[in-house]
Amino acid sequence: MFRNQYDTDVTTWSPAGRLFQVEYAMEAVKQGSAAIGLRSKTHVVLACVNKANSELSSHQKKIFKVDDHIGVAIAGLTADGRVLSRYMRSECINYSFTYESPLPVGRLVVQLADKAQVCTQRSWKRPFGVGLLVGGLDESGAHLYYNCPSGNYFEYQAFAIGSRSQAAKTYLERKFESFMGSSRDDLIKDALFAIKETLQGEKLKSSICTVAVLGVGEPFHILDQETVQQLINEHEIVEEEAPAEQEAAAAADQDAPPADEAPPADQGAAPMDI
Repeated sequence: MFRNQYDTDVTTWSPAGRLFQVEYAMEAVKQGSAAIGLRSKTHVVLACVNKANSELSSHQKKIFKVDDHIGVAIAGLTADGRVLSRYMRSECINYSFTYESPLPVGRLVVQLADKAQVCTQRSWKRPFGVGLLVGGLDESGAHLYYNCPSGNYFEYQAFAIGSRSQAAKTYLERKFESFMGSSRDDLIKDALFAIKETLQGEKLKSSICTVAVLGVGEPFHILDQETVQQLINEHEIVEEEAPAEQEAAAAADQDAPPADEAPPADQGAAPMDI
């Protein structure tokens, strides 16, 4: 994107009907580290990449607990995400104090989207430069929403945001049809594989990723590094077993009788049928 005469103010429209300041905020989400969310009928899994800027520093927190039944993963400006997660936490506390019941996930997402929309219509404010994946569980089941800096929100079965998220989206699009019936462990496994897709060949370790789980009878919590590393090791073993099975199949093909001794194929059959 290039600077032009219509991007000096968030309330200035371009002749093409665009608000460039809002688009710049959405671009900030694409530049942030990847965040991924998946849901089934009973569980929601959030995962993110959280690399430290230096070996001497700790990483910035990318997943926040809002309530026992809601959590968020962010991509973009971490400071904006921290402020919005605190706002969501306050809304949950106020609703629980007033109505003595948990705040429905959809209602909280709408309130969050309204807050983001105000920043696109006031010249003395700037849009939030962060995208949020909101995972929650209420009476209607498990939910996963994406809140955009523009004030839009969408519900997804699975979604990925941040840098190199397209590779994770491609993986999720291949697998999403089975997510509704997936177990907790299967969702975590798919989340780790999706995170691995965003690393572009870099080895997946528990020190550079965070995984959080929420489900029926299981309040929102972040898995510790030891548990995540055990899961990563298990899945890498599965990946290593696949080449071994291919070698066994190749050996079986070598033991098969030569083509001269094989029974004649049907002359009228198509090549693929043979």
